[in-house]
Amino acid sequence: MYIPHPHGAGLGFRRELIPELDAGVPEAIRFFELAPENWLRMGGRSAKQLRSFTERVPFVCHGLSLNLGGLKPIDTELVTAVGAFMREHGIGLYTEHLSWCGDDGMLYDLFPIPCTGEAVRHTAARIRQVQEMLGRRIAIENASYYVAPPGAELSEAGFIRAVLEEADCDLHLDVNNVYVNSRNHGFDALAFIRELPLERVVYMHMAGHYVEPDGLIIDTHGAEVIDPVWALFEQVCPLTGPQPTCLERDFNIPPLAELVDEVARIGNTLAQLAVPKREAAHA
Repeated sequence: MYIPHPHGAGLGFRRELIPELDAGVPEAIRFFELAPENWLRMGGRSAKQLRSFTERVPFVCHGLSLNLGGLKPIDTELVTAVGAFMREHGIGLYTEHLSWCGDDGMLYDLFPIPCTGEAVRHTAARIRQVQEMLGRRIAIENASYYVAPPGAELSEAGFIRAVLEEADCDLHLDVNNVYVNSRNHGFDALAFIRELPLERVVYMHMAGHYVEPDGLIIDTHGAEVIDPVWALFEQVCPLTGPQPTCLERDFNIPPLAELVDEVARIGNTLAQLAVPKREAAHA
């Protein structure tokens, strides 16, 4: 079975957008992303609607609840179901967060993993287990966090590099998450990105966020992308090459046309990487 690899700019697939998308998928949207947990048990009309899109447009699966950094055993039933879902819909890329989200129960939030050697080995082993079950490499996303876990033995970038090397998996680079963390914890976002194993980047995210009255930035995916995040993305793309990049928008969802404008801006930035420097200078 041929599985199309996503390229260019994509958009998170939301049920709220289906009525507008049924009229036609805008040319700027080259792929969609979905959380498989939200669709695995869907049947009837919803399943048919999804199928009508996956037959025409490439999709990416972005998981929410594998709990890769947790202590509870990996949910093998979930992994098996995700694998079947990906085969059914012809989806080739699966990504998950480098975080933990519960042990005795699901906490419905993402928490940072302590940056220790023990955590590297533990998390990498769980990623390898998932990859073996799915029969494919997966990509791991750098997460946003608001309180750093104590007892760090490695820098955050060093921890990410060590996990990816130990697991031999790919990197899903979330540009907005880096920006949010850099503002909340006081470091240089681009310098941090340069410390990551950029040769492993296969996918990227762009998103908006919310600034609390006290200045804390929350990664909400509920607003448009701001200029500093666009500027960071434009600096990052030459380092990673033109990787497929998805616009996340999970709350305060505007009309599709407004989202398409942002998706098109992502696509134009990626396309510029393929333009020879002399030609770009005269464009």
